[in-house]
Amino acid sequence: MNQLDHPQAIRDLVRPDQVHKQLYLSEQLFDLEQRHFFGNTWNYAGHASQIPQAGDYITFDLAGQPLLVLRDHEGAVRVFFNRCAHKGAQLFTSESGNTGGRFLRCPYHAWTYRMDGSLLAYPLKAGYECSGLAGSEASHGLVPVPGLQVYRDFIFVRLSRGGIAFDDYFGPMRSAIDNMVDRSPSGELRVEGGVLRNTIHCNWKFYLENINDPVHPVTVHESAVRAAQAVWQPAVADTPQPMSVEQILPFGAKYEFFHGMGGQVYPNGHSVSGTHFSIHSGYGELGDYARDLEAALGQERARQVLEQSPQNAVLYPSLALKGSPQTIRVIRPVAVDRTVIEAWNFRTVGAPELLLERALAYSRLAFSPMSFVAHDDVHLFESQQRGLRSRGSDWVSLHREFSADEPDQPNQATSGTSEWLIRNQYRAWVRFMTEGMASE
Repeated sequence: MNQLDHPQAIRDLVRPDQVHKQLYLSEQLFDLEQRHFFGNTWNYAGHASQIPQAGDYITFDLAGQPLLVLRDHEGAVRVFFNRCAHKGAQLFTSESGNTGGRFLRCPYHAWTYRMDGSLLAYPLKAGYECSGLAGSEASHGLVPVPGLQVYRDFIFVRLSRGGIAFDDYFGPMRSAIDNMVDRSPSGELRVEGGVLRNTIHCNWKFYLENINDPVHPVTVHESAVRAAQAVWQPAVADTPQPMSVEQILPFGAKYEFFHGMGGQVYPNGHSVSGTHFSIHSGYGELGDYARDLEAALGQERARQVLEQSPQNAVLYPSLALKGSPQTIRVIRPVAVDRTVIEAWNFRTVGAPELLLERALAYSRLAFSPMSFVAHDDVHLFESQQRGLRSRGSDWVSLHREFSADEPDQPNQATSGTSEWLIRNQYRAWVRFMTEGMASE
């Protein structure tokens, strides 16, 4: 395992029905992922509603790279590497804010930049005459990320200069974003309610696999469901369920339910779990909302939107969407055994307030660091991270519903309990890891 920087060594780690445990344990492999895999894929950076005004910004790290997402004075979204061209200090260390002017100013030596990143001014200018600064990289100003795409206010970036185009990368998975945005009669979503951020001590792949694993709730969340069932004993028949009960009880469904809800694999590691129905399909009616959506979208499109309530839509490798409720999760790998998970909620503009209430309630129920549902999952992710260090098989099984003639083709439908969705992720992982290595 000492030559992991060779493409064939990467291919040898992934079999059609198994993956090597080094994918979760190797620090060397994680470093290669940071440079090649995350550099060569499109990753979620934020939502345009987080930077509504000129000068608004957000910051985050992707693959060890500090990034700055900015709204310029022309209304365009820009993303730069968050470092001054002079000495490398980060221009902004706050999670969000406003530049306070028509330029960006480094807090260290006061070098300033225009909103397009070009160098505007710097102190003691005479001291740089005949110094060679004009011909250096520092004179070029801030460095933009090579790939930037805003799709229906969802901001994505690609760190590598070459590689697959945005439309080719996501293809039909863009419809998962369409399904979320089109739930608004005005076609507008706004991030609201802050963020629930959880640091878990495991490799990022464990969390992403679990998103595509509807088998685990039957055992993992059994105690949580039983507790909810014991508490919810209405004194009067047909009493409306509280929102928390409405959201937790479906976790107690049987294997047959999860098998029947269906799944779909797409190119480049993307997938949808719950193509027929999901634990979110039984939420109550919303009065005149359907009529308002029909007026905005037409009867057929409104029907399509409201009938689609997938368990999860994964825009591989960093984003998982839930159209109902309107929530997203963002996966931010930090180290080989440490991952930050962010849960964000949307206000569906023009829709009943109940949609936002559902999103906030579900995030607290399932994604909060204090959630008894999330604690079940996180305990097992961290147990996996420790357990795979033990002796025994070097390989992790992905055999569920595997067939030797499983086609490696796009747009394949499968059952809700198939591990094909996870196998599809690792085929994409190999592709983008090796393509990134070959491009250097």
